Amino acid sequence: MNKIKVGVLGGFRGKMMMKFCLSYPDRAELVAVCDKNPDVLAECKKDFDEKGAKVALYEDFDEFLKADMEAVVLANYANEHAPFAIRCLERGLHVMSEVLPYRTLSEAVRLCEAVEKSGKIYHYAENYCFFPSTMEMHKLYKEGKLGEFEYGEGEYLHDCESIWPDITYGERDHWRNRMSGFYYCTHSSGPLLHITGLRPVSVVGFEGPRNEKTRRMGAQGAPYAVEMVTLENGAIFKSIHGIAPSRSSIWYTVYGSKGKAESGREGYSEGFAEIHTFLDGQPDVASYHPEFESNDAEAFGHGGGDYYTMTNFLAAINGEENDGVDVYQAIDMGHIGTFGFFSALEQKPMQIPNFRDKAVREQYRNDNRTTQFLHEGDVEIPANTAGNIDYPDSLYAEIYQRMLDRKKEKAEKAKKEQEEKEKANEQKA
Repeated sequence: MNKIKVGVLGGFRGKMMMKFCLSYPDRAELVAVCDKNPDVLAECKKDFDEKGAKVALYEDFDEFLKADMEAVVLANYANEHAPFAIRCLERGLHVMSEVLPYRTLSEAVRLCEAVEKSGKIYHYAENYCFFPSTMEMHKLYKEGKLGEFEYGEGEYLHDCESIWPDITYGERDHWRNRMSGFYYCTHSSGPLLHITGLRPVSVVGFEGPRNEKTRRMGAQGAPYAVEMVTLENGAIFKSIHGIAPSRSSIWYTVYGSKGKAESGREGYSEGFAEIHTFLDGQPDVASYHPEFESNDAEAFGHGGGDYYTMTNFLAAINGEENDGVDVYQAIDMGHIGTFGFFSALEQKPMQIPNFRDKAVREQYRNDNRTTQFLHEGDVEIPANTAGNIDYPDSLYAEIYQRMLDRKKEKAEKAKKEQEEKEKANEQKA
């Protein structure tokens, strides 16, 4: 494997990708990091200095693009990945994009074109495809032990209220506050598409009613959304995801013609690190903990998923066998939320277009419908089927203050710990 020169956009979410590059210098060389926040860059510099790593730091993306690199990992805001991916591909760089793949269907069209024209590798870092349980389901399915896929469920419910000040900064127009309940859909739907390799062809979307939690958060979208998805073989699966359930839950199940497999539920026993199967030829349910292909994966985030997104990406660049998510499967994953929301808005099932077909995707070249107005030409639509709420400025001011208070508390705690550490070292001396 040739060593790949890698740059990372997004110094906070990109920590695991940077850690990978620094941990495996024979596979990757971290050459540049870009972030608009100088505080984040300062933290990166401190870490790099401690590790003796020479990494160029940039606040300006245009300057970052000039760095001597072959591949870029995009770990910036989730609603801004496609435009940055396109610019990187046009510059001849391989791209691994964090979730989500696009904001508008117009962006999805241009992303497909950029990948095809560049001939470069594009991988989608849907790390939930690479939990021990979901990887094991994928393995069982490829081996034919589950038979033909007939039904499945994917669940990603994340109670975000406690962390909302830290991830939205009290900004009324932060993308998380402006997204529909359907937007952040690929953690629930993605693993099922990846396990089966099947394409979604239609979807019916259902939106959960607003609750007190989303009102306290200042979020416009629904607390959760459900998509019932029909695949190309006629099978169906349910995808449920959301930001404001009463409790968090990650869980997957696959029913095939030869049996079923499901992960453990988050918060119960070993959660999604374990799997339960009942297949043809088995006398009873088997429960076990699938082993990672590499013990190194456990040291990385998202149940080891961050390790495998990087290894697949680098393997693909080197022309080696890999299990990465390409641009078309990424678009399929995103389409489930996009067309699920359109279904809920119009109260009818929606066909899911196949963007592998140039003629099909051409119909969406100028489709700029979005709940998150960013650019001229965007057609803004409400983030909720019931319409947006005009939350008072005081709500966001309160959330912003909570964020500041937490930052101060964290800094004071870190300072105290450092002082205690220095005092202990003096006493030892």
